[in-house]
Amino acid sequence: MHLTSTFARADMDLNAVREVSLTINATHLFVYFIPEAPEEAAKLGVTEYGPAYFAFRSAPMGAVPWQVTLAAFYNFSPRSVRAMAGVWDTATPEEWQAARFAAVGRALHRVGVNLTADQIAEARSLIDPVVGSADYAGKTMAAANASVPLPADPLVALWQQITVLREWRGDAHVTVLAANGLGPCDCNVLQTATGHFPEAIARATRLWDDEVAAATTRLVARGWLNAHGTAADAGFAARERIEVETDEHCAALWTPIGDAGVRRLTSLIMPIHDAFTAARTYPFRVEMADTRSAGPEAAG
Repeated sequence: MHLTSTFARADMDLNAVREVSLTINATHLFVYFIPEAPEEAAKLGVTEYGPAYFAFRSAPMGAVPWQVTLAAFYNFSPRSVRAMAGVWDTATPEEWQAARFAAVGRALHRVGVNLTADQIAEARSLIDPVVGSADYAGKTMAAANASVPLPADPLVALWQQITVLREWRGDAHVTVLAANGLGPCDCNVLQTATGHFPEAIARATRLWDDEVAAATTRLVARGWLNAHGTAADAGFAARERIEVETDEHCAALWTPIGDAGVRRLTSLIMPIHDAFTAARTYPFRVEMADTRSAGPEAAG
């Protein structure tokens, strides 16, 4: 079943939807690689990366048990998420959220993100209507993040609105993955095999073990992987089809600002990603669109 056939179609340029989605992800992503995050976690009494990651990211949902985080995050193994048990005893979700904002604020100012007050205000004028009118049914992580009070720092507040939309697409992507019969371990294996996620990072953070062999066998049976585990042409095509279906699912999200607004927002927030890339934040190349849709209206 083509999942998006069950949803209202939006008259949006899917290339613009893909580009803004990649940019939204890229401008959110630094929070997982900055030194300020473990420093703030240590102040709360947690020094291991895994528990801190899960606490920071799931804090908007409240003091949920690890099984709820597992369900919401989808592509992590139970053994990895189980490590967060007890994080709400060291600090409340509200304290974890405040610590995340503190880390983000420190990092944004450390790398010198070059956004003026007027550019931040313009970006907010575009992103706020999208966040405010989004349909959150079935969008657990996005809805949780949308409920978080925005911090006083304008740049951090913009980042939080970006985070809402990053999680919205992630929630939509989970729906598409499930509809395509691609389970939590299977989607990791396909993502690494097609070169969209470093295998070393996937293994170190998702902690799938013997399940990888079983997932590989299933993907070989579908013709998506070759017998030795590399991606087949059908696997690359399947991965792109799933991304397109996710883009189609997300298209209606952006209708409040239209194609021109989407392209302008993409241009406005790109300096966040550029600054963290220049600061050598990432141990891999962050996936971006092949071209930037920054027409004359996006200059400045």
